[in-house]
Amino acid sequence: MHSRPVLLRAAARHAALSMIVALFAMPMTLPAQTAPAEQRGIAGADLHRLRSVGDVTLSPDGRTVAYVVQDRERPGRPRSQIWITDLEGSAPRQLAGADESTSNPLWSPDGRWLLHSGTVDDRSGLVIRRPDGSEPRFLAEISGTNHPLPGTGESVAWSPDSRTVAFLSSTPGPEPVAEEGAPIVVDRYLYRTTGGDGRSYFNDNRRLHIFVVDIESRDVRQLTDGNGYEHSIDWSPDGTEILFVSNADPDPDRFFNHDIFAVRVADGFVRRLTETESVLYRPAWSPDGGSIAFQGTTRGLTSSETTMEDTHVWVMNADGSNRRALGDVIDNRQGAPRWSRDGRYLYFTVQERGSVHLYRMPAGGGSTEKVIDERGRVGAWSVGPRNEVVYSFTSPDDMAQLYVLDEVGDAPRRLTDLNGDVLGNGVVTGIEPFTFRAFDGLEVEAFLTMPHGRTATSRHPMVVMIHGGPHGQQGPVFDARAQAFASEGWAVLMVNYRGSTGYGQAFTDAIFADQNGKEAMDVLQGTDAALRRYSWIDPGRLGIEGGSYGGQLANWLVTQTDRYAAAIPRAGISNLISFNYLSYYHDYLAVEFGSLPHQGQLMDVLWERSPLKHVAKVRTPVMLVHGLNDNNVPRAEAEQFYIALKDVGVETTLVLYPRSGHGLSETGQIVDFTDRSIAWYRKHFAARSPGTARTSTFD
Repeated sequence: MHSRPVLLRAAARHAALSMIVALFAMPMTLPAQTAPAEQRGIAGADLHRLRSVGDVTLSPDGRTVAYVVQDRERPGRPRSQIWITDLEGSAPRQLAGADESTSNPLWSPDGRWLLHSGTVDDRSGLVIRRPDGSEPRFLAEISGTNHPLPGTGESVAWSPDSRTVAFLSSTPGPEPVAEEGAPIVVDRYLYRTTGGDGRSYFNDNRRLHIFVVDIESRDVRQLTDGNGYEHSIDWSPDGTEILFVSNADPDPDRFFNHDIFAVRVADGFVRRLTETESVLYRPAWSPDGGSIAFQGTTRGLTSSETTMEDTHVWVMNADGSNRRALGDVIDNRQGAPRWSRDGRYLYFTVQERGSVHLYRMPAGGGSTEKVIDERGRVGAWSVGPRNEVVYSFTSPDDMAQLYVLDEVGDAPRRLTDLNGDVLGNGVVTGIEPFTFRAFDGLEVEAFLTMPHGRTATSRHPMVVMIHGGPHGQQGPVFDARAQAFASEGWAVLMVNYRGSTGYGQAFTDAIFADQNGKEAMDVLQGTDAALRRYSWIDPGRLGIEGGSYGGQLANWLVTQTDRYAAAIPRAGISNLISFNYLSYYHDYLAVEFGSLPHQGQLMDVLWERSPLKHVAKVRTPVMLVHGLNDNNVPRAEAEQFYIALKDVGVETTLVLYPRSGHGLSETGQIVDFTDRSIAWYRKHFAARSPGTARTSTFD
């Protein structure tokens, strides 16, 4: 489960770690820890030393790449800084000062300027400077919104003549602002924020609109207005229009229905290009201006929180006619498309069996071609004039690093090695995939992170780490938390249960109207399959955890079995009914179950599938973890389960992290979370006799 407010270039946000957390307001004392006799690998504190590559963008001539490096030296949220290098990776240099935070680089079409977010003379917002870092020029301040706007694309765009920049910023909406201490009157359906900033609770009601600024005069002009939210912009090749996405439904708070529009730069005239009941994302002009590519769905109801239907690549004429789903030739979830510089190809990512690969296809449709197919995850990417590709890539062995592919079919070349001093010399253990047959014959894939310290006779605990979504995937990518567990001598199991992405639409749909059902059995059977395949795993020392939907499944599974020695659900639902009405969004369960909770007998079904209803069966010690400002899965889900577990007499503790929403993001805090988790598992693994399995499943 995920969402975030729109600030600057939302499509380029690549947080390397989604489970980083903050310290609680009062000091916490961790239980005493006894380190293994021979500790190898990484510990939680090593996170401060790890760096990763985020956004990347290739210069118009294809000779220079600007990329963002995220460091985690400070205890707060990671810091971003833009670096510049050539395609040999030689002599990389920072764009701005060593202590300056810069992000979201975008080359001007003539290659003379780099647009980015940053600060000049204590003013923060849009900045341009020469590629060598000289002549910094502040263009405009940016105001964002905390209104939930999932799936947004670019928030800045250059005019083709490199003289003007379009950007998104917000203005006050029509809702009255309550005076300090006055009653707060709520009329909007989406009256709460996501809480992603770790502070806000109520929707600020600010509307996102398109502005343009002249880079010489720095005069700013507003292009769009009204009560809607415009986002995901792209400037037309002839300079006359800017594409954008907005929800023009009569009741946009209740129905998630993004369509594509174009605004005329000269006078602000808006023309509507699509009118669908589905959701369209991230449109992009073809180089000749005759076509528009975009990401799209077809179903009449899509959740603003997570998408059950796989997004595919679509193309239409510039007037909105002749829409066609070119991506239907691949039965898997696809990312936003971009055109090759000559307009011959469309490039896009595809989720496949735990990895994210880069594909391309002819602009007119037809056979697809894998451009990058290594095990791991393609993040940000940019295509050059000769179809060279620079991209960030998370491998099984490292956080995202910068790579270049000179030509399709060549071997990629790695341009950065930001963590060689931390992750070199065998520190990172391997990740092995395997498949098993579920109870009904469905093939399910899982990934096992190997523990440090294995010998011919050693036995090792295993932690089952469940992904969120539910429509997401885990795979052969570096995971700092899993590697910290591996350093303890523990294996880590990740199961892509039914409902996951990367295995086709039918597999994703297999969870429909069955949450905490067959997919939970997939996790249990994946545990069994790992025990059968790897005889060195100790069946008496198993842990289980997960975040978001993974937290929900961890909550559920401890009500169904006592086989796990300890559990750590993070940001998980315990009561599907209260969650539906307290979350900032209210369409998720309607999509996942086919109706609103009050319709038919769904309310009874939701209560039956809620972990809280079955709390009396729990025997597993549970450490509940939640962001104090989580409006996605409100912290009440953890609080009510905590009290219920206390009433039952189960050993439990509740850890609440301030400044954190659903996505926990402060570096100093994942260190606490990782260390606290290791202490919890150590304590309860020690309480179980090695080799003594508990296999009971409750009625």
